[in-house]
Amino acid sequence: MTRRRALNWYVMQQVKMRPLMSPRKQAGRVPRRSAQGFTEEERAAMRDRAQERKAPPRAGRADGERDVLARIAQMPEPYRAMGKRLHSVILASGPTLTPRTWYGMPAYSKDGDVVCYFRGGEKFKERYMTLGFNDAAKLDEGHLWPVAFALTGVTAAEEAAVSSLVKKAVG
Repeated sequence: MTRRRALNWYVMQQVKMRPLMSPRKQAGRVPRRSAQGFTEEERAAMRDRAQERKAPPRAGRADGERDVLARIAQMPEPYRAMGKRLHSVILASGPTLTPRTWYGMPAYSKDGDVVCYFRGGEKFKERYMTLGFNDAAKLDEGHLWPVAFALTGVTAAEEAAVSSLVKKAVG
C-alpha cells in the first residue's frame, strides 16, 4: 500500500467515512444487493417459494386457481388485465394444466412440473410482463429456441401466439 493510500485509509477510519465512488463507477451502479448477493425482489420471491413448499397439499385444481387469481388481483394495472387474459388463454389452450403459484408468480403445471408461468413487470422492476416456459415445456426446435417472451400488451395476435405455444408446450 502506498504511503498516500495508507494515510487516506487512516483518515477515513478516524472519521468513519466511506470512500467516495468515482463518477464513472456511480453511473454504472446496479441495484443494491444484500450480503448474500440477491436483490430485495429476488429474496421476496425466494420467501414466497419457501411458503409455497411449506403449505399443506392442495385439494385440487380449484385451490390452485384461487391462488393464481389472487396473485393476478395483486398485480398493478396494466399487468392485472394482461394476466387475466393470459390466464384464460393458457387454461383454454392447455386443459390438462393445473394452475398454481411458483415463486409467487402465476404458473401452470403438468404432472407436478411447471410448464409455463408469467409475472408482471413490477416483480423485478422490469418494463414489461414476462411469459416464460420451463424445461418441462416441449418447445424444442433445433439447437436454439426461445423460452421467455416480453409482453407490453395482449391483443388477439398475442393471444393466438400464446395459445399456439401452450399447445405445443403441453404436446
